[in-house]
Amino acid sequence: MGAEGNSDGTVGKALDVLDRVAQAGRPVRFTELLADAAYPKATLYRFLQTLTNQGMLAYDPDRQSYSLGVRLVRLAHAAWAQSSLAPIARPYIDILSADVGETIHLAQLDVGQVLYVDKRNAARPVEMFSQAGKVGPAYCTGVGKAMLAYQTADALDRALDRQSFHRFTDHTLTSRAALLAELEVIRGRGFAFDAEEHEPGIICVAVPILNRAGRAMGALSVTSTTARASLMALAALAPRIQQTAAQIAAEAESWRFPEQQQA
Repeated sequence: MGAEGNSDGTVGKALDVLDRVAQAGRPVRFTELLADAAYPKATLYRFLQTLTNQGMLAYDPDRQSYSLGVRLVRLAHAAWAQSSLAPIARPYIDILSADVGETIHLAQLDVGQVLYVDKRNAARPVEMFSQAGKVGPAYCTGVGKAMLAYQTADALDRALDRQSFHRFTDHTLTSRAALLAELEVIRGRGFAFDAEEHEPGIICVAVPILNRAGRAMGALSVTSTTARASLMALAALAPRIQQTAAQIAAEAESWRFPEQQQA
């Protein structure tokens, strides 16, 4: 288990444990968690007990396994309503989806990675990695690069430190330098591409959802396949997607900072 949250003390370590249970995608036993834990057995057990007592984890005594607790469902629902762009963006991406007939993704950055917060399938759906609630890499996805291009220098540096630069396809950018060069191009034209960089045959055009300071709150993309579209065809949709992104941004800022609208 990584020690990523250790610098945040006890709370950070407990959240590391919670993340590990979540990443398993199924109930896990104590021995499984202990196998790659960064903490002593007694410490790991104490964290699990605390998280269970607080309803963040659930313990099954028959199977002797831990799974995510119901309290997280309540917290997730509150976070979705308060922090996610999805509730605000829903009517706008419904219209965009009907207009373009391709897959629409709405995403936000989560600790340097892409969190897909909403999705509309194409008229002819295509199997692909992305699903609402799923986390993906930022350096090789259209939405990820669109958001990275509009971060502050410090935020971008932290995000780049978290990229694996794993080669998923022959088109994947595999170095920090290559990505930085691509981000410069994205800032110049105002939108990003995924040119089969994460999945073979999957392409997209993505635009950032920018606040008044010009920083990315999220990103919006139209995704298709090389079998039925080209990057040039998707690029032609960029102004339409930017229009939708601007509508979402205006709605989000009015919701988050209503006092500015009354001045």
